[in-house]
Amino acid sequence: MLFKTKFIPLAIALAFAGSAGAQEVIKIGHVAPVSGPSAHLGKDNENGAKMAVEELNAKGIKIGGKPVKFVLVLEDDGGDPKQGTAVAQKLVDAKVNGVIGHLNSGTTIPASKIYFDAGIPEISPATTQTKYTQQGFNSVFRVVANDAKLGGSLGSYAVGKMGVKKIAVIDDRTAYGQGVAEEFIKGAKKALPGVQIVGKEFTTDKATDFNAILTTIKGKNPDLIFFGGMDSVGGPLLRQMKALGIQAKYMGGDGLCTESLPKLAGADAVKVVTCAEAGGVPPELQKNMDDFHARYKKKYNMDVQLYAPYVYDSVMTMAAAMQAANSAEPAKYLPFLQKIKYQGVTGLIEFDAKGDIKDGSLTMYNYNNGTKTITSVIK
Repeated sequence: MLFKTKFIPLAIALAFAGSAGAQEVIKIGHVAPVSGPSAHLGKDNENGAKMAVEELNAKGIKIGGKPVKFVLVLEDDGGDPKQGTAVAQKLVDAKVNGVIGHLNSGTTIPASKIYFDAGIPEISPATTQTKYTQQGFNSVFRVVANDAKLGGSLGSYAVGKMGVKKIAVIDDRTAYGQGVAEEFIKGAKKALPGVQIVGKEFTTDKATDFNAILTTIKGKNPDLIFFGGMDSVGGPLLRQMKALGIQAKYMGGDGLCTESLPKLAGADAVKVVTCAEAGGVPPELQKNMDDFHARYKKKYNMDVQLYAPYVYDSVMTMAAAMQAANSAEPAKYLPFLQKIKYQGVTGLIEFDAKGDIKDGSLTMYNYNNGTKTITSVIK
C-alpha cells in the first residue's frame, strides 16, 4: 500500500502534464504532379506548402484555445485526371481537414466533386479553368485569376500592345490548355474584330514531335503563335519552331511562363516569348514577394518555378479561417473561409460568391538573356 500511495500522485501529475501539452493534429492535404512531365512545377508547389506548415508550427498557433500541429498529407496526381480522383478519395478517407491543390485544371475539376461531397474545403493555387468555380460547389476556391481573365487579357494584349494581326493557336487538349486557348481567341477577337486566326492546331500534353503542325502553320505566316499548355510541351515546341525558321512571336499562359522554359526551349529561342502568370502584385507590394523568393531560395537552394508563393498563401489562408472559426472542423471553418480577407505575400486574398479571387491580377513577362523578367502587372 505504501508503494502505491507514494507513486499515485506522481502518476496523476504526469498524466495531467501530458494532457495539457497534447496538440491537436490538423491534417492538410496537398496534391500536385510530383511525377511526370510537370514534376518540377509540382515539387515547387509542394515546397511552398512545406514552408507554410513549418512556419505555422514554429508560431505555436492555438485554435479554440488548444495548441495545434499542422501536418501535410502529400499526394502525387501525376497530372492525370484518374490518378487525381484516386488520391482525392485517399485524402477524404484520411479525414484531412482541408486540401490545397491541385495544380492542373484537368485534375482539379474532377477531384473537386469528391472533396465537395465529403464537405472538405479545397483551395487551388494554380487552377485557372473557368469551369472549376462554376460547378455550384461552395467548398472550392482559387487564389489566381481564371482563364476568362488570363486568356482574355492575353488576347487583348496581343492585338492591342503587340500589334499582331495574324495568329495561329495550338493547344494540348487538356482542360487547362484548351480553356486558356479558347479564352485567348475570344479576347483577341473582342479587342480587334478583324484579327485573323489563321490556324487552330492540336497536340497532346505528352507529345514530343511537332513538325507536322508547325509546317502547316509556317505556310500561313502568322505574326504570333499562341500555345495553350504547360512548359514541358511548350518549350520543345518553341525549340522546333525556331529550328524550322518560323519567325513568329510566341505567347502562352501561366503553364508556359516558368523559370524552366529557357532550358526546355533554348535561351536564345525564348527571346520571342510573352507570357503571363495568373497572379501578381503591384509595385508597392513587390517587396513581400521578393522576400518570399529569397527565403525559398535559401531553404531549397533553387528559384521559385511558378506557383510556390500561391501555395504558401493558400495554406496560410486556410489556417487563418480555422483560427477565425476557432475550429479546424471543415463545416465550422468553411463559412469563415468564404468571407476571409487575408493579406498574403501574393496580395489580398478575398473570394467572391463562386470562390474566385476578387480583383485577380496578371503579371506579364518576357525573357531577357534567358531570364524571366516582369514587364507589367494587369488588373
